[in-house]
Amino acid sequence: MNQKKIEELEKTINSDYSNIAGIIVKKNGIKLYEKYFNGYAINNAIHVASVTKSVFSALIGIAIDKGYIKSINRKVLDFFPDYTVEIGEKTIQGVTIRNLLTMTAPYKYKTEPYEKFFTSQNPTKDALDLLGGEGAIGEFNYSAIGGTHLLSGILVRATGQSILDFATEKLFSPLGINVTHNLVLRNKEEHMAVMNDKNTSGWVVDPQGINTASWGLFLTPTDMAKIGQLYLNGGTWDGKQIVSAKWISESTIEHSRCFQWGNLSYGYLWWIIDKDCYAALGDGGNVIYVNAKKEMVISIASIFMPDAKDRIELIKEYIEPIFVEEYLQR
Repeated sequence: MNQKKIEELEKTINSDYSNIAGIIVKKNGIKLYEKYFNGYAINNAIHVASVTKSVFSALIGIAIDKGYIKSINRKVLDFFPDYTVEIGEKTIQGVTIRNLLTMTAPYKYKTEPYEKFFTSQNPTKDALDLLGGEGAIGEFNYSAIGGTHLLSGILVRATGQSILDFATEKLFSPLGINVTHNLVLRNKEEHMAVMNDKNTSGWVVDPQGINTASWGLFLTPTDMAKIGQLYLNGGTWDGKQIVSAKWISESTIEHSRCFQWGNLSYGYLWWIIDKDCYAALGDGGNVIYVNAKKEMVISIASIFMPDAKDRIELIKEYIEPIFVEEYLQR
């Protein structure tokens, strides 16, 4: 390995990406690099923020593969027959699972009320209350919290299982990912305290006991790399089909487009970087990056900080060139 280039990479990380906790680089299934920073080690899980969404996309795909959900064209309200729609509210009745997956559902707000969801006793109901309105179905409208959380309610009702149990049985255990318990956050102080606590693990549940689909999952860089490798492998792991190749293919092509942040394409809760690459992206600089052409998987776990520097730039300009060359020299 070209030690000088590695030293230059790590110098760049320490100066410009100082909140990184761990990085794993794999090519053709071979681990080429693994490094931890800021006192983190191989077994320390980290809150991966919106990377949770992409993991949840896999769970929805599995639920469809197994017949728990018949189609992503099912209406959201089909799963909440006890919900009362406001008189005159028609838009919500047309919103489908596909709209939640592609961030093309409309909402009754201009700015998402994060505080409302984090303090809500029933965020699923609150998300339904805010779904619809005067916006058009089909236009990209990123919902960081509420919209995706509706998928949690849908999955629980469709499978009859808790999300953690379903995920453990169908996804985590086959991959050797160990998410052992639910995590209850009772107030803002607890919420902030766990975000950068290297001893925290698990998956956050809302006050109804439902695991959050849009955030709240704690994974190690190794766990993240396994998810990326599963996708690169077309959904197979140790010879077993965990997620259908069809779902992975559909999830990682453009279904909508975000002009708000760099004109990026969006799949089913995955960001499409270019024709060969896609990624799960989480606040603070958490990434599962897959380059199908170069057969590379890169996971980056990061301690939360606002306005973290773009990890895709780090990957494209520094990490990929070093390790493609390193692999070729082996």
